Amino acid sequence: MPMKKDRKFQSQLRKNAKELININNRNARLAAKTAQQEKEKKDTTKLRIVICVILLIAIFAGFATRLFDWQIVHGEEYKELSAASTAHTVDSDATRGEILDVDGHPLAVNETAYNIVINKVYASEDHQLNLIIIDLINTLKQCGVDYIDELPISYMDGEFVFDEGSGGDVEYIESPSMLNKEGLTATEIVNELAKRYKADNIDDPYTKRAVVSIRYNMEKKGFSYEQVYVVASDVSSDAVAVVSERTQTVPAVEVRTVNERVIKNGTLIPHILGVVGKIDEDEYADYKEKGYGLDDNIGKFGIEAAMEDYLRGKAGTKTIITDEDGQIVGEEETVKSKPGDTVYLTINSRIQEVAAYTIGKNIKEAQKLGLEDVKKAKASNAKEQSKMGEDCVAGAAVMLDVRDNSVICAASYPNYDISKFYDPDYSEYLFSDKDIPMFNRAFEGAFAPGSTFKPCVATAALQENIITTDTTIHCNGKYDYYKDDVVHCLGVHGNQKLESAMAHSCNCYFAEVGRRVGITTMYMYAEKLGLGAKTGIEVSESTGVLAGRDSTTWFEGNTVQAAIGQSDNAFTPVQLATYASAIANNGVRYKTHLVRKIVNYERTETVLENDPKKPVIEAETGVSQENIDLVKEAMYAVTQTDNMRAMAGQYPIKMGCKTGTAENAGSDHNVFICFAPYDDPEIALCVLFEHGGRSYLPQQAACDILDAYFYDKDVDDIKKNPWKF
Repeated sequence: MPMKKDRKFQSQLRKNAKELININNRNARLAAKTAQQEKEKKDTTKLRIVICVILLIAIFAGFATRLFDWQIVHGEEYKELSAASTAHTVDSDATRGEILDVDGHPLAVNETAYNIVINKVYASEDHQLNLIIIDLINTLKQCGVDYIDELPISYMDGEFVFDEGSGGDVEYIESPSMLNKEGLTATEIVNELAKRYKADNIDDPYTKRAVVSIRYNMEKKGFSYEQVYVVASDVSSDAVAVVSERTQTVPAVEVRTVNERVIKNGTLIPHILGVVGKIDEDEYADYKEKGYGLDDNIGKFGIEAAMEDYLRGKAGTKTIITDEDGQIVGEEETVKSKPGDTVYLTINSRIQEVAAYTIGKNIKEAQKLGLEDVKKAKASNAKEQSKMGEDCVAGAAVMLDVRDNSVICAASYPNYDISKFYDPDYSEYLFSDKDIPMFNRAFEGAFAPGSTFKPCVATAALQENIITTDTTIHCNGKYDYYKDDVVHCLGVHGNQKLESAMAHSCNCYFAEVGRRVGITTMYMYAEKLGLGAKTGIEVSESTGVLAGRDSTTWFEGNTVQAAIGQSDNAFTPVQLATYASAIANNGVRYKTHLVRKIVNYERTETVLENDPKKPVIEAETGVSQENIDLVKEAMYAVTQTDNMRAMAGQYPIKMGCKTGTAENAGSDHNVFICFAPYDDPEIALCVLFEHGGRSYLPQQAACDILDAYFYDKDVDDIKKNPWKF
């Protein structure tokens, strides 16, 4: 028994020993693993330390390099910048877009000019600014350069006096926004302004007035840190050299290169082109919201105004940093300026020159012949001694491309030179001339159309089935359906159908047809054809007057007067050309326009285009092809009469046309409209002479213009070989 227990005890002992050995082995393996992990951990820590040391060395090296750059390389530069006290943002002007004709010939472009300006960044104190102004005006005087002077007060005979016509400016000075005092004398205003600008210590009256004038204009123009003030503009290069030398130590005075608007041919399209000028106070409220400054330029009228949003461009900005002494220590362009877009017109300069020349020549001829006839009439003691064309002093011509109604030429007479618009003496002539040369008769002058209205009446009557080609109306020389509105004819034509009535311009025929059509229907067709309706041109135009019940108290007799182009009917030459184009286009009226396309300043990208192959339809009459062909045939028949064969009917290219003579207070107006070639129309043309007195003279001018288009003739060619009937 004891022996059995011993064996059991020994067995348990061996088992425990074995487990203990296993435990020791596991502990040994665990210890070894732990030792390995500790070793790896130590190695990782060492690596991290090495990386951190390298990074710290790199960072410190970067700081050292930057510090070396700051202190050694650019030390002086950054020393100046560190002393800077103020940063100002100023505008940088955008170059205005250019205006070209259809072939790219320049009409209004930019050329380099020099302005003398004062920059407030360098002259913010009144006393300092006044001294700078005195020094500058003396320098300008030595150079023979006038400063911009808008003070409405002069110094004459030892006293200050108001300039003639200065009432509005004086009211502004006395207004609450300025002195807030009324009824001041000229001397009192100068003294009050001198106090306002701390210039009252200046004794010399001329110097005081000069300083006050410039300071007054500075205030009016919004002189500020952001807005420089132009003291003198477009100065000579010699003056620039003197001013630059004299003001080297005066940073407030700068010579700035600017783009000056230059008109290449001031007499070519003055009524269309327009001018650029400073914003006035009345305009500023509207333009201020668009980001304009009071000293900015804008288009005043014409294409310059109509295309302002494209031509203007976008001003940039630059930041100027100055130190505590006002010296510039840094400058940076923060927003780059964007030049304006370039506008291509539809005008052909060569044809335009011919149109302007020939209407001027023939208008002068009409006046000359009229004066001769008046002289003869007076010598013979004739009953009629006037209304013979002696009062013919004006007229217009408009040619359209019927395929898209683009304006090829648009001449108005009398003409003028728009490049001299701001010349005081020339401007005085422009605004005082009784013939009003600035009035654009081509687009804004409304005249009775006379018999040129008859194709419209024929169109309405045919389409409304009121007449046919077989309809016959008798002419005995007088139409007296309405006893109070008797219409006289130039001849006794007998029985007339449409074609012969149009060829003979029979008033009796068209008075009766007009009565049958009625004024309401006549009005509707006229408007669709472009009469008494805006044509769509981009510049200012008159709507004209379309006779009808809306225009006046209407009597039935008025209808027959309207049917022969009288009554209240009054249309512009561009409307009459548009009307002729609509007939040529089978009763479809396109939008008339002056702009071919707009491209960016570099001319690499098209911004807007009036594609000639995609004309814009303004109105459609709905006239059938058969009926519009009958109207065209009647207009061709006009060229085949004996009278017309001696005039425009002899032109070598077949055309459809109509003449018109309109009665008025003076000599009769003369109108001629046509489209050509007859079989495949390309152009429509209207030539109108106010008080012309002779219907053949506008036709002579028309044939000269047709030669310029169809045969590429220029002014020299026309001078050598003009049409003479």
